[in-house]
Amino acid sequence: MNLILIAVISLGAIALVLAAILYVASKKFAVYEDPRIAQVGEVLPQANCGGCGYPGLGPIFGAIMGAKFGSSSYLWIVLGSIFAGAVHDYFAGMLSLRNGGESLPEIIGRYLGLTTKQVMRGFTVILMILVGSVFVAGPAGLLAKLTPESLDATFWIIVVFAYYILATLLPVDKIIGKIYPLFAVALLFMAVGILVMLYVNHPALPELWDGLQNTNPEASELPIFPIMFVSIACGAISGFHATQSPLMARCMTSERHGRPVFYGAMITEGIVALIWAAAATYFFHENGMEESNASVIVDAITKEWLGAIGGVLAILGVIAAPITSGDTAFRSARLIVADFLGMEQKSMRRRLYICIPMFVVAIGLLLYSLRDANGFNMIWRYFAWANQTLAVFTLWAITVFLAVSKKPYIITLVPALFMTCVCSTYICIAPEGLGLSHAVSYGVGIACVVVAAVWFYIWISKQKTRKLSE
Repeated sequence: MNLILIAVISLGAIALVLAAILYVASKKFAVYEDPRIAQVGEVLPQANCGGCGYPGLGPIFGAIMGAKFGSSSYLWIVLGSIFAGAVHDYFAGMLSLRNGGESLPEIIGRYLGLTTKQVMRGFTVILMILVGSVFVAGPAGLLAKLTPESLDATFWIIVVFAYYILATLLPVDKIIGKIYPLFAVALLFMAVGILVMLYVNHPALPELWDGLQNTNPEASELPIFPIMFVSIACGAISGFHATQSPLMARCMTSERHGRPVFYGAMITEGIVALIWAAAATYFFHENGMEESNASVIVDAITKEWLGAIGGVLAILGVIAAPITSGDTAFRSARLIVADFLGMEQKSMRRRLYICIPMFVVAIGLLLYSLRDANGFNMIWRYFAWANQTLAVFTLWAITVFLAVSKKPYIITLVPALFMTCVCSTYICIAPEGLGLSHAVSYGVGIACVVVAAVWFYIWISKQKTRKLSE
């Protein structure tokens, strides 16, 4: 228990110190605000802007999945959110802001080339479909438990996607946008309530000095590195955040807002994730690790510790919020595809041309996963790997930007190399990936890091030579 308190207090203290430093810096050094930003914002689509500026389900679900790996999850949440996730989110958001609200594939293409941009367009659409699927599977499973047996998970999946179709045809997002802050308040209130109950109940939790052993029941197949570093996505670092940055960038009126909106929000998610990792550790200690549906775990914890109020918050935060988050993901995917095809989206018919195939793929993926009792866990890991892989490309794009701008690129180069190793090793070692042996997988991961480091060194050497010749 002392570890949890120390970790939470330490993360909060570090966030406060960094916030104070950034505040003083913002007062000391004036930031030029390009007047064209506001002009561009006036002509860009404003629908659902700000919707993703509130904490979502990612830091809760990921922390719960990661808690199965033991106390090492706490270290990754704290270190990852401060030195990787928050830096990633801040630079991705600011690059979008300074380039007129460009989407993530456009930003990556600007610094990593046209071929990478085209690949990232397709990869981002795949990620958005996985996000939508993950944020439907959880609520559908929970709704199936709260309603008569005849209304199973398949029924609720179909209902949710019927809502998605209506949201595509009708301006439902404008209505949801006005009540979305209520979902965010519910999520934050749940986190604060759970933190208080950790103090009150004082449950026995593993400490760092007890060791960082892997407590996952499938530890032989799912090692801490890289599986845990992928499972805990939004609570440490998340490529999905960068896909939503343009929505925020198009609404921001000042670059000064970038620090609290992008960096500060990620620190907040880290704190929320840390609280839920501790709560999930308690749940698994008391009930075993058979349950893999994060929504069910959240529902059980909130009802046990927060009573009737917790039940209401679970409905708002664990059912309504992820469904609307999934809607946002599919909308983002639709706009990326429309941008690539040059297809206007004012016509309902043209919207359906794009979104219906995506919905069919997502429904098929969900129905297939329902055949397996561990289906949600599998979908989450596919989503998390795609999420972290997108973060890798974003980190490399940011590193190139910093190098070209003659800034200290080491702050993103180290996370980029580390996450390159994580994602390349994961796809080799994971059962849902290539399923290779540990030795081969780690060898491939190290080789990828060496190749990436050498490539970057050669590139930056050419840049310096070019500058000297000019």
